[in-house]
Amino acid sequence: MTWLMLIGAIFSEVAATLSLKGSQDVPALYVVVVVGYSVAFVLLAAVLKRGMGIGAAYGIWSASGVALTAALATRIFGESFTVLMGIGIACIMVGVVLVETGHRPSGQSDPGEV
Repeated sequence: MTWLMLIGAIFSEVAATLSLKGSQDVPALYVVVVVGYSVAFVLLAAVLKRGMGIGAAYGIWSASGVALTAALATRIFGESFTVLMGIGIACIMVGVVLVETGHRPSGQSDPGEV
């Protein structure tokens, strides 16, 4: 359940961020911005309350958000996605994996695991 809430937080944040860009042309999207960010933070807080470490939760949330937002902005808004951007996103994701694996001794499970 913890991971599902984290995934929900990621998708809510990405929807809010993309809507922020879209609200320049469609002001009604500001509703999606406010609701999306609110849901994202409530779900992220619930993930932390369930015991997932903040370094892991925030790292996964932010790195996934960056990657999804960049990919979807390319698709939806026609923004460029360069090789250098892809390398940067890959570096962020590798960093998150290092933070996650380095924050506890090997073999110890995360209390947030399902």
